Parts: sequence; structure tokens; C-alpha cells
Amino acid sequence: MESGDSCCSPVSDSELIIMTAITTLLPRKNDWQMAFIVTRREVRDAFRDWRIIIPIFLLTLAFPALMNFTAGRMVGFVEEYGADIIANQLIPFLLLVVGFFPMSFSLVIALETFVGEKERKSLEPLLATPLTNMQLYMGKMMASLVPPLLASYAGMTVYLIALKLSVDWSPTWQLFVQTLLITTIQGFIMVAGAVIISSQTTSVRAANLLASFIIIPMALLIQFEAVAMFWGNHSGLWWLIFGLVLTALVLMRMGTAIFNREELLGRDIDQIRLGWMWQQFWTRFSGKSETGYPNPVAWYRQTFAILGQLRVPIVIMILALIGGAAAGVIVGRMYVLPAGFQAELRGDNIVRNLEQLEMLVGALPYVILAQNVRVLLLMALLGVFTFGVLSILIFMLPIGLIGYIAAQFALAGQNPYTFLLGAILPHAVIEIPALLIAAAAALRWHITVISPPPDRTLSEGFLIAAADFVRLLLGVAVPLLVISAFVEAYVTPQALLHMYGG
Repeated sequence: MESGDSCCSPVSDSELIIMTAITTLLPRKNDWQMAFIVTRREVRDAFRDWRIIIPIFLLTLAFPALMNFTAGRMVGFVEEYGADIIANQLIPFLLLVVGFFPMSFSLVIALETFVGEKERKSLEPLLATPLTNMQLYMGKMMASLVPPLLASYAGMTVYLIALKLSVDWSPTWQLFVQTLLITTIQGFIMVAGAVIISSQTTSVRAANLLASFIIIPMALLIQFEAVAMFWGNHSGLWWLIFGLVLTALVLMRMGTAIFNREELLGRDIDQIRLGWMWQQFWTRFSGKSETGYPNPVAWYRQTFAILGQLRVPIVIMILALIGGAAAGVIVGRMYVLPAGFQAELRGDNIVRNLEQLEMLVGALPYVILAQNVRVLLLMALLGVFTFGVLSILIFMLPIGLIGYIAAQFALAGQNPYTFLLGAILPHAVIEIPALLIAAAAALRWHITVISPPPDRTLSEGFLIAAADFVRLLLGVAVPLLVISAFVEAYVTPQALLHMYGG
């Protein structure tokens, strides 16, 4: 564990993480060649095992036949009531289900990739080969994906042929390509997640229990896809495919980053070491070193030194801020408020509404502060489970709402800059930097899961980044938000009244 003075390192942890991710994200040609050697070995052994072949064979033939029978009965039923459109919308969903069920079988194979072989004592010879961690991991992941993916494609082919012969239905090219892509990418996501679990657990039992964190999100995703297909919004599925591709890339990058064969062989049992975790967190948060705790001035000096490590996350958040404002303006022009609401945006109505709020000014700073802190905590919590995605979206939401309101002012014939100068600028000059610092620290914390620092383990990097976030939140962001809340409660209303002549 490094001392608190290490905050002033010339190369920041976040920049090191980003550079490491960029330089190792795309495997080299030799990596692919060696990975394919592992894949061929694993696939050949898998197809020799009747316990794998028979379930795949049954899922390939029996399940499409069941779905074809269901589709035929459904078409016959709805034709009696003149509701053909329902069948035309549900049959594509059954095609997606036919492709998904063989893919779900990939979890069993993927969960066995590392931890299963470790329990059977058959992993050591493979780990002793000159293969790199990335080559071994990629080979195992592709081997886990090939059998169920072939079964999925075969099942979908059988189902489409049966549908054509029985009810004379065939999908459009767009729907066929979308279904094929969704099935393939969902398979990549499930396999990538399962291989990560297999490489980080110490028993097959633990891996099977953790697999629920893959099955449940995939089941919810299938329900969302069902709603989209039943609604007939096939164009919106392209956005879903784009999001799934990003998720698959993140999971594959995360797996190659945290896989380590030495740790896999040396780990016998997982223990929750709360004392060690607290020591790592507290040492980083307090700045404790071998000579003791720093004084408040030195602690703040170390805390401000962390800001130098947030250059890349701050740039990302600034771009998100600009994107949120632009999105708010675009949505505001697309969805215009009714004339009655727009009338409330005139200067005299704004002055009158502000005068009605004078009795609440005393409690307003505390309400504003509590809301801002609540948003930051929600951003930090949800970002942990979404690799920082939801934290960025939550950060964009307030500025997007401001952009939407500014667009409504413009559409109502008012000057939006007058509103922004009076209602936003006085406290935003303090509030936005505070939120930006906390959001950037949270993003740096979240991306350590995807790509931990090369000189630390995943748990160490995660705890240190979490401590830095809490340190900046309590030491910098919250004091600025306190000042901002009082400015917003007492100064901003006066500025707004002055701008509108109240």
C-alpha cells in the first residue's frame, strides 16, 4: 500500500488506466493465432462429450419444433378473430427465443472453462504453456461460444424453414439481420460474463450461484425485446444492438484485464477480509503514512493533488455536459410545451411565482444541498454496477433539463439567455465545478473494474479509487455545494428578479 504522498505521482492513475486500456484493447495477430489453437482444442474435446452434444442437439431440433407448433396454433387462433397483426408481431419474438435458448446453454460451458478444470486438476498443464494470459483467455472464451452459437444458428434455420412450410411466414431482411445480431451479441455477453466469473471464483458451486447475475439481466432484456417487437418498433432495435455491442466490448476488455493465471492457481478459497478492506480504504482516505496522519493542510494538499489524476475523466464529463445541453435543446424543440405552460415563462409571471416562494427561502438551502448530495451518491452507486454508464447519464440529466427549459423560453418568444444569466449562472459557477469534480472521481472509480491499474490488484485499485472519490466528495465537492446552495437560495432569486425587472 502506497503512502498518502503518492497522490502527487507524475502520471495519474486514471491516465495510466486509459493508456493501458488503449494499448491492450485490440489483440495482436499472434494473439489471435494462439487463441485459435486453444479454441480448436477445446471445441474438439467438447464435441467428443455426449453430455454436451445431446442437449445441444435436442435444443436445435426439439425446441424449434415446439415454437413452430406454438406459432401455428397462435396464427390459427387469431385468424378466427381477425387479429393477424398480433401473430405477425409475436412470431419474430419466438424466432428470438429459439436463438436465445441454445445460447443460454453457453453459460454451462463457460462457467466450466477455468474453475471446472481447476477442480478436476486438468488446468495446470494448460497454464504451464507459453501462452499469454490474453491468448489463453480469448481461446477459452471463443471455445465456450462456438458450440452454443452453432446450435443457435441451426435452431433458427430449422424454425424458419418450418414456419415457411407450415404458415408461409418469412421475416424481412432487416428483422432477420437484427435477430441474428441480437442472438450473437447476447451470446458474447453471456459467455464473457460467465468466463469472468469462472476465472475469479474458486468452485463450480460459487460460479453457478453467481451466474444468476447474468441470467436475470438477460431475461429482463428478452422481455424488453418482446415489448419492442410487439410494438413493431424494429428500427429502435438498432440502438439496442449498439448498446449490446458496447457492453460486450466492455466485458471482454474487463475479462482480459483482470485474468491472471498465477492468481487462479494460487487462490484456494475466497474470503471477505473486511479488516483489510477497511485498512486499504482508510489509509488512502486519511493520507496515513509510516510517520502518522497528515495535518489538515497537508491532507488538503494531497486531496487537491488527486485532481491532477482526473484530467481524462473531467474531459469525458465536460463532453457529457455539452452533450446533455445539446440533447435538452433538441428534445425541447421536438416536444413543445402547451401554450398555457409557455405563458408562465413570461417575465411578469416569473416574478410573481418567485414572490410566492419567499416563505420557503429559509429551508431552501438545505433542500438544495440534500438533493445535490443525493444525486451524487446515486450516481456513484449506480455507476458501480454499470461501469460508469449510469453515472454519466445521471450527470447529463440536470443540464439536459436546463437545455430543454431554455428551448421552451426561445419557443415562447422569450430570451433564453436572460433566463440562464438570472436563474442558472449565479450558483452554477460554483455548483457545476463541484459536481464535475465528484462525477469525474466517480467515473475514475468505476473504470477501475474494467481496467485496474497494472501495479495493483483489482480489489486494491477499486478500494483506492473509492477512497479518492469519498475524499474529493467530502473535502471539495460538499463544501462547494454548501456555498452553492446558499447562493441559489438567496442570490439567484434576486438576480432573476433584477433580470426581469421585479
